[in-house]
Amino acid sequence: MLRTLPDNSVDLVFTSPPYADQRKNTYGGIHPNKYVEWFLPISEQLLRVLKPDGTFCLNIKEKVVNGERSTYVLELILEMRRQGWLWTEEFIWHKKNCFPGKWPNRFRDAWERILQFNKQKKFNMYQEAVMVPVGDWAKHRLKKLGKNDTKRLESSVGSGFGKNIANWIGRKMVYPTNVLHLATECSNKQHSAAFPRALPEWFISLFTRPGDMVLDPFAGSGTTIEAALDMQRQAIGIEIHPTYFELIITKHKKKGKQSLQVEEQQGPEHISSPECWCEPELDYKDQETGAEVWVHRKLQ
Repeated sequence: MLRTLPDNSVDLVFTSPPYADQRKNTYGGIHPNKYVEWFLPISEQLLRVLKPDGTFCLNIKEKVVNGERSTYVLELILEMRRQGWLWTEEFIWHKKNCFPGKWPNRFRDAWERILQFNKQKKFNMYQEAVMVPVGDWAKHRLKKLGKNDTKRLESSVGSGFGKNIANWIGRKMVYPTNVLHLATECSNKQHSAAFPRALPEWFISLFTRPGDMVLDPFAGSGTTIEAALDMQRQAIGIEIHPTYFELIITKHKKKGKQSLQVEEQQGPEHISSPECWCEPELDYKDQETGAEVWVHRKLQ
């Protein structure tokens, strides 16, 4: 279905594809040795549909195989760079309420990656939209400054970094770090791997403006799509699982807000040729708000 989307038409791709050999009961699973080969045709299409100043955020985490971490995520990063992507940044989602567990050679997983890819070095990024309160530490630390606090103090390890504590005086908001502290999704989303809505919301705020287009090619229960629409963005979702596909449609009908385009994709390859698809049809229109749900369905 990605092949039917226009070139340079998407501002943000935010997605979490099936991890290697996980969620087998839902998506069938992809072996770690085959994961890069499976994903590259998808990332090739994402590279085409993303605007030059757009961003692709990929939530992914390698699993443990025979007592050691798999390398398929690292291999995927390298291959995507060869494909033309720039690996701009890596964010960490710290899962504050991760599942407990004990293993003889490692501790429980409490974080996942969100890899940021871009087509060029200059891209849209609205940092002020995700600023955070400076924190209570400033009340005490800035109350009385020492002689070294009113001038730039260089790092003692020769890193080139430095700080001037006095610059924090009067600040109410500051820029965040690249670590996001969010709880995992605890409510029943009827999906085996639902992430918290706050996760896509943060990246939608950072990389888009109202009216921009957000794409999730692995829409799942529709968390990214729902967040984008509520934030006055446009949204396109693609999902292979019929149950989740219908769940997205049902949720949107109940909310009756903005227009939504959802593609129902069949088959593990996730991408098929355009001639296999019918023209989009209007599935639902709210008479009060004018909200529309347009659906592509695959020809039988």
